[in-house]
Amino acid sequence: MMYSKEVIKHFQNPSNMGKMAHPDGKGEVGNPICGDLMNIYIKVGRNQKKQEVIKDIKFETLGCVAAIATSSMITAMAKGKTLDEALKIKYADVAEALGSLPPVKTHCADLAVEGLKAAIEDYRKK
Repeated sequence: MMYSKEVIKHFQNPSNMGKMAHPDGKGEVGNPICGDLMNIYIKVGRNQKKQEVIKDIKFETLGCVAAIATSSMITAMAKGKTLDEALKIKYADVAEALGSLPPVKTHCADLAVEGLKAAIEDYRKK
């Protein structure tokens, strides 16, 4: 299985990896078939327009190369965005930003997007 240079970069040097103390929202998602488990944590603040934005974001992922790379990429893509902008990120956006994923690994990008959505939903419920 061949991974792009960008996938390898995000796997070897992930952005925003680690647990967040006292997150405003947490999304926990998993895939029982492959065993991947992702936790996405967000801290929400307000920008100059008083919109809610993702001020900080972190992830913990137990999974394969693609699962870690997509978790890293989704956090890099979402940081600084409004919650509504972040909700518009699609799995294809994540895969494209990583320079493509093998077809058997596209579910990892979908899982990362679902984790981000779950974190935002968790925040909005509070």
